[in-house]
Amino acid sequence: MDSPKKSSGSMFSLAVAMGIIFISTIPVVRHTVGMAMDLLLGPLLADPVNLPFYVIILILSALTGLYSSLLQKYTIDYERLQEVQEEMKEFQKEYRDAQLSKDERRIKKLESKRDKMMKEQLEVSQEQFKPMAYILLVSIPIFLWLIYKMPLQQGAIFFPYFGRMAIWNGTIWIVPAWILWYMICSICISQVIRKSMNIGGI
Repeated sequence: MDSPKKSSGSMFSLAVAMGIIFISTIPVVRHTVGMAMDLLLGPLLADPVNLPFYVIILILSALTGLYSSLLQKYTIDYERLQEVQEEMKEFQKEYRDAQLSKDERRIKKLESKRDKMMKEQLEVSQEQFKPMAYILLVSIPIFLWLIYKMPLQQGAIFFPYFGRMAIWNGTIWIVPAWILWYMICSICISQVIRKSMNIGGI
């Protein structure tokens, strides 16, 4: 009884997440959310705090990394996920051996087991969608605020191999410098947080 509920809950979370992403592409929504978030985050750019914009991006990426890691830790059963993965590896090895040995009886037995294994793998994979909507509810308003404030920023970031890049209109290939900086900060900090909190993954 729990499996259909878990599956529908994961699919609902995914649908909500896609809805949030779609709504955030509407210009008036982006501007309104950016203005609202400026009431909360704007003081970081003003006196007496007056932080450089690249430092603010670092701080916000750390906050979103911590928030998303905590959500994943308490909404995804990583132990079950790893168990299912190990079971699937063992099954694939056993099935391959049966095929090589042309043991038809063993192959038939394993094929009857395969559907159950695939179903379990699908269920634990869908669990990873559960926290997505909650993560986006925090991450997207922050991202929209960064977009809202970005045209007013005059700072620069130094990248290895690429040197000094203007934070607003600098690009590396086709990626804006500030987005690349956000991604680097977010990925690195998230990995440190996940490691320190012993959060598993695929």
